[in-house]
Amino acid sequence: MSEAETPVTESQVPEDSRMTFWDHLEVLRWSLIRIAAVLMVLVVACFIAMPHIFDTFILGPASSDFFVYRWFAAIGRVIPFFPDFSDDGFSVDIININVASQFMTHITTSFWLSLVLVFPYIVYELWKFVRPALFENEEKSVARAFFYGTFMFFLGCAVGYCLIFPFTFRFLAGYQVSQTISNQISLNSYMNNFLGMIFIMGIVFELPLLAWLLSRLGILHKEFLRKYRRHAVVVLLVLSAIITPSGDPFSLMLVFVPLFLLYELSVHIVRSDAPAVAE
Repeated sequence: MSEAETPVTESQVPEDSRMTFWDHLEVLRWSLIRIAAVLMVLVVACFIAMPHIFDTFILGPASSDFFVYRWFAAIGRVIPFFPDFSDDGFSVDIININVASQFMTHITTSFWLSLVLVFPYIVYELWKFVRPALFENEEKSVARAFFYGTFMFFLGCAVGYCLIFPFTFRFLAGYQVSQTISNQISLNSYMNNFLGMIFIMGIVFELPLLAWLLSRLGILHKEFLRKYRRHAVVVLLVLSAIITPSGDPFSLMLVFVPLFLLYELSVHIVRSDAPAVAE
């Protein structure tokens, strides 16, 4: 065992610098208090700014003015056989059918948005708490894991907002099983799908980090991921078809490509960190 990996025994720690179990709990308590304080400040700020955030950010995919629709419409004018997104008349009116829904949506959306924004600070506080218990070589690995985990979470949320939710919502909002039935999208239904898809994609983008952790524990190896790559492709295609029920190849590939890249990234991470498998 190298010097950096040699654990420090309790007898080697100065008497006045040792921490008891209750001292660790006190440190954790103050970390939670700081996280709660920052979260409350962000909740108040988001609550004040929510009317503007709702009109420009949350309800963006419900109108043809959404920047992603405009980008794809511009691409469609240049590339033939590209799906048509130039429908300037696309607009969905979100209705409210419960007395308190708008007020409760105002509060809950402020909380969830603040939770996303405070996520890097939560990771920082967790890092401060676990750092003293790590060896020097472990400290670097865990620091990278925290950083990339945070980055991948926000990247997943961005993919969910810019790609997954808009195209799924645009298809479902315009789908009619009968011409005599008109679609009226309720506020609760819109928000549940909006928040659900974005948070799910944020969590899905943590799969490479999960693969890295499992490889460090010796549970997952590169040979396993390579052996079942074809099976994974089929599973990812089925999952993409479920997420995007429109059925057109373009929307299907918009979901499948990021998921497949996540799988390949997992293979790369496991390859570099997983222990070699005996022949």
